[in-house]
Amino acid sequence: MSADRHRKKLAILLWSATPERPQLCATPFVHAAAAAAFDCEVEIHFAGPAVRLLVTGVADGLRPWPGTETSIYQMMRQATNLGVSLRACAMAMGALVAKDEALIPEFGGTIAASAFVDRALDPEWATLVF
Repeated sequence: MSADRHRKKLAILLWSATPERPQLCATPFVHAAAAAAFDCEVEIHFAGPAVRLLVTGVADGLRPWPGTETSIYQMMRQATNLGVSLRACAMAMGALVAKDEALIPEFGGTIAASAFVDRALDPEWATLVF
């Protein structure tokens, strides 16, 4: 596929990749980093319990598979170091993250659920759901 046929924007929705299911958490960040490496604008939208990954220390303590040294947080940082934006559903943050909990420095702020729907409807954006 030639470069001009690629979409240059990717929105990823995380909702089933949660701290309780670390084996599902690696793939979204690997795909986000890969897309960013192709000079794609990438946003990851955290929804539901996935917002807990943004709390300081949570993702750092998770490994996707037994024997893996790389933490989920390290995978998140690799993606953000390539320019990936981490955004979270404002409603989920309000319900599942306490006001006194610190968030990782890579967190880019809250966003409405309608933002991901807008991306999905926009022909310039591709979307993935994990």
